[in-house]
Amino acid sequence: AQTPQQRQANMRFAKAQEKKMGKPDQPIVKKREPQRSPISKLWIILLAFVLCGGLLFELVRMFF
Repeated sequence: AQTPQQRQANMRFAKAQEKKMGKPDQPIVKKREPQRSPISKLWIILLAFVLCGGLLFELVRMFF
């Protein structure tokens, strides 16, 4: 047997549960922005030039 206070508490709990029905348990997590490279594009281009540019200069020197 339930006391009137238990009955009211159960009714409040049931109402709260009905409001939650059909809703996700956890809030939807927003997608994060893509991570940026720690090295700027300028430094990547400079590094590529140093690595590949030396090879190009050697090829030009060999043929001409």
